[in-house]
Amino acid sequence: MSGTATARGRIDKRQAILDAAFTVFAREGYAQAGVDVIAAEAGVAKATVYSHYGDKESLFRETVSASADRALAENLAVVERLTGAGDDLRATLETVGSKLLECYCADRSWALRRLLAAETGQFPDLLDVIHTRAADRVAEALADRLARLTVSGHLRTADPLLAADQFFALLSGPADKRARLGTRRTPDAELRAIAEAAVDTFLKAFGAQG
Repeated sequence: MSGTATARGRIDKRQAILDAAFTVFAREGYAQAGVDVIAAEAGVAKATVYSHYGDKESLFRETVSASADRALAENLAVVERLTGAGDDLRATLETVGSKLLECYCADRSWALRRLLAAETGQFPDLLDVIHTRAADRVAEALADRLARLTVSGHLRTADPLLAADQFFALLSGPADKRARLGTRRTPDAELRAIAEAAVDTFLKAFGAQG
């Protein structure tokens, strides 16, 4: 039992450090973020941060990777809703679209994108991390659902992955314009309207012919 408790405590400390690191990096940027500030935010000793992650660059990379994994889990949970269209494909797609927009427009999501944009010059490979660990896998999961809907006759998509990319673009494009890198909070009603318009355009392109 003591061994289990020790392991649990170590995992909890690592998570606390990652959460604190994300907050500090997003607020201050990589160069200005201090490990001592991150330690204080996490409620641990500075030495504890170094014992878990080695140095600030390794901590930054782990923070971005963990954020990608978190985004992946949240978005995959939404895509899972598209397992069956039932009698109303439009309503199902609108629900999925609205939930994907909620993920996309969450404060943490915007903070991550702003942080990556600011630090791309120093860490260009982190964009690949975000895509391979999160964005690409979500697109592939959505493409799989769209392929199933094509087989069942609900959609007509020659390239489900391309259709998935275009669905995301129909959602994210208007959201980007309204949110201005997350500096403007987009009301839920606006997100629903974006989702409805995206689905309308998507079904005109990929809906099964009656």
